[in-house]
Amino acid sequence: MTRERIPITREGLEALRQEYEYLVKHRRPEIARIIQEAREHGDIRENAAYDAAKHDQAFIEGRIREIEELLKRVELIEEPTDGDRSVVRVGSTVTIEIDGETETYAIVGAIEAKPSAGRISNESPVGKALLGHRAGDTVLIQTPNGQITARIVKVE
Repeated sequence: MTRERIPITREGLEALRQEYEYLVKHRRPEIARIIQEAREHGDIRENAAYDAAKHDQAFIEGRIREIEELLKRVELIEEPTDGDRSVVRVGSTVTIEIDGETETYAIVGAIEAKPSAGRISNESPVGKALLGHRAGDTVLIQTPNGQITARIVKVE
């Protein structure tokens, strides 16, 4: 069984690696220290600090495992080999016009998506609709509330 590759930008990969390093080198030892201190206070059955630290430990260990799995599956988004940056791909920044309003989005892999910051997933309705198109193209975007027509203004 082959696992699906996860597209990621260079910046996204670096952020993921930094989070992993922080969790492993800083948070994991910090939580272990807190648990040890809580144990030293005696009976752990009714020790709120111990319970909270164990909860945090479980969360952190889960996130570390999740990042390790992601790092095994990521596929770095590179510049197009044909040099053609005019086609919308994962890694492109696209300005679109909908009903006279312009919006700019970076098309990224799902693990980097943050719509509030203008970073949308290639798997989202807007991302899917834009892929493969060029500036000047009109695309139909299927949303839960119906179809939207957008014109691609610029691709970077």
